[in-house]
This record gives sequence, C-alpha cells and structure tokens, in this order.
Amino acid sequence: MRKEEADRILALLKSEGKRLTAKRALVYQVIQESESHLPAEEIYLRAKALNPNISLSTVYRTLNILKDLGLVRELHLDEEHHHYELVEGSAHYHMICSQCGKIEEFKSELVDKLAEELEKKYGFETKSIHIDFVGLCADCRNKT
Repeated sequence: MRKEEADRILALLKSEGKRLTAKRALVYQVIQESESHLPAEEIYLRAKALNPNISLSTVYRTLNILKDLGLVRELHLDEEHHHYELVEGSAHYHMICSQCGKIEEFKSELVDKLAEELEKKYGFETKSIHIDFVGLCADCRNKT
C-alpha cells in the first residue's frame, strides 16, 4: 500500500476512533490489488495466504468498516453473493451475467448527462449512482 493511501485510510479510521491494524491494511490491499470484484470469501482466502492468522470474521468486520468509511463498495449481485470493490477513480457501472457471474465494468456519458439533467430540472444533487445491468454475457448467450 502506498504511503499516501495508508495515511488517508489512517486518518479516516482515526476519525471514527479506529486503528489501522495490519489485518485491516491487508484486507484493503487484497481488494486494491484485485483485477476483479471479489466476494468476502475470496478476499479471506487471498488474505489468509499472506497472513495465516487472519480470520473470516476479521475480514467481514473490516469490510463493514471500509464500507462505512466510503472506501469500499458492496455490490449485490444476488441474494447470496456480495462482491467488493474500492471506491476510487471515475464513475463506472456494471453488467453482471446471471449465469456465470462475470462482471464487466463500463462508463457512460448518457448517465452523466442524465445526472446533469436531473440537477438542472429538479435541483437534485447526485451524490452517487449505482447501475447494474443483469443478464447474460456474450459467452453464455452463445452456449444456449
């Protein structure tokens, strides 16, 4: 984890009366280094490979803390599977395959224009936008 990033997280945790422990930093690092959206169980397995003393309950508690601080977003893909990603970078949205679970990110100027239109028309200030398209990816569509 970069020093600037660690300092930012440390400040946020301190503002909530919490410490930046090695295990919390490890959970954050696993999510940060991931190329995909990970479920808690996969975060746990990757963290455990780096620190065998971490528990699944520590991972869940840390994810809740990181969510509350606005550092991590929880994606609800269905009732049983929740995936996690860092809240950083530019706004993006998700296409989720209901058959294989593949998640594709995309950006859309249309969404940005819609948010601008809502602000102009209704005086509504958008804080965040969550858009998930659920369906079948091209690979799964071709299999049927």
